[in-house]
Order: sequence, then structure tokens, then C-alpha cells
Amino acid sequence: MTRSINRDTQLCMSLSARPGNFGTRFQNFLYEALDLNYVYKAFTTRDLPAAIGGIRALGIRGCAISMPFKEACIPLVDSIDASANAIASINTIVNNDGHLHAYNTDYIAVRALIDQHGLGTDMRLALRGSGGMAKAVACAFRDAGFRHGHIVARNESTGRKLADVSGFTWAADMSDLQADLLINVTPLGMEGGVEKDQLAFDRDAVERAQAVFDVVANPPETPLIRLARSLDKSVVTGAEVIVLQAVEQFVLYTGVRPDDALIARAAAHALS
Repeated sequence: MTRSINRDTQLCMSLSARPGNFGTRFQNFLYEALDLNYVYKAFTTRDLPAAIGGIRALGIRGCAISMPFKEACIPLVDSIDASANAIASINTIVNNDGHLHAYNTDYIAVRALIDQHGLGTDMRLALRGSGGMAKAVACAFRDAGFRHGHIVARNESTGRKLADVSGFTWAADMSDLQADLLINVTPLGMEGGVEKDQLAFDRDAVERAQAVFDVVANPPETPLIRLARSLDKSVVTGAEVIVLQAVEQFVLYTGVRPDDALIARAAAHALS
């Protein structure tokens, strides 16, 4: 039976420069499966302060925050969880009776995936990107015990800042760098953009690496991931990140943790 929206339905949402369908499909699948009176909708905005103010004013239960808003939202919320405060980047807002509390479930997901894929802390990493998501990823690797690597970013100011925070070294490009683990935290390879067919790292770098981690989730198989698989490299995909972080968001919004079988069904539906 199809659920009906009524006056008591709790609205959850997302804010992104490029709204996708994953969160909407994943969250709504779980709401229906668990008979929860919630609905989820994706949005973008050209007026971030007004959008965040609307969450408070309209009683919207929660909001997922994606690129490029993860740092800009910080002064607009009321309090920040330790998962976000340590890296000064948020990806989730929960509205408790008008009080907006922020979290970073990206960080939580990446820490889990490092362990699940057995990525060794002796690996030399090269992380491309220097935005809010890059900060969550870099700090997750830092806190997991990785000590050797580079933040690769054309923007020297943000690149050096992230390198300082994470304990790695800044580099403008991959020239003369050797890396065992390549990590893409940029829009390169993302569906819907002019960069959708571009590689975040060239073939030579991938050939020399042991593993590739691409946080881009749309499409699930980016050009970088396809290349890495063709070269028999270990891969961690953005689809894995987005599922784990979305589960944590669902729990924060609803107070309910789905079982693993239901999560797998929701992920398959959202990624189909």
C-alpha cells in the first residue's frame, strides 16, 4: 500500500550543487519499508542562508549537505557534533525543535571503509581535492594512522591548509609523486558535469598504485574506478561511501537503525 503524506509527515531533504537521486531513493525506500511517516526530497539553492533558515522555520527534520556547502553551512547552524567539529566540515543537519545540530557522517563512513578494505597505514597516499569532503576523507585517513602522503590541489591556499590539518604534504600536481593509494575527492568523473569523462589520476599513476578510492558516487563506476578494475587494482567506490553515510543520516533523522539485509535492498534500489 502506498503511504499518504499528511500534516504530520516529517520532511527531510538534501542540499547540493548537483542534486542526485540516491538519497531520495534510499531514504524513501527505508521510510516505506519501515512504515515511517517521513518523506525525503533533494534540493539545490542559490541562497544558502535562506535555505538553512528555512529548515529551522519550517520544522524540516533533517538535511544532508553536499558539495560545495559543507564548510559554508557551519556558521549557519547552532551546534556541531565532534564528528564534524574536529574537521570543520558538515554533511548532516538535524533539527531538534528549532535547534540545528550538525554532524559529519562522511568521516564516519570513510573510517569504516578503511578497516573493511584492509588499507594498510604504511601505504603512501595521494589525495586529490581540498574542499569539505576532502577534509573529511583526509582526516579519516589521518586518524586511522596514515602518515605518508600528499594533498594534491591546484589551489595552493586550500591545499596547504588541508595538508597542515591532516599532517600530509601539499603538491600542486602528481609530477614526481609516487603513491600506493590514490584517492579522488573532486567532481572529476561525476555524471552531469563537464568533467564526467575525465580521470582524476592518469593511467601511469593508476598502474603504479596498489589501490584506488573514488568518492564520486554518481555514476557508481567512474572512469577512474573502471580503469583501476581493468588493471586489477583494489578499489573503494563512492557508492560504498554514500551508502554507509546515508545509513548514519537515516538513524540521526529517525532514531531507527535498519538491519543489514534491508540496507542492502535499499542500496540496490537507490543505485539501480
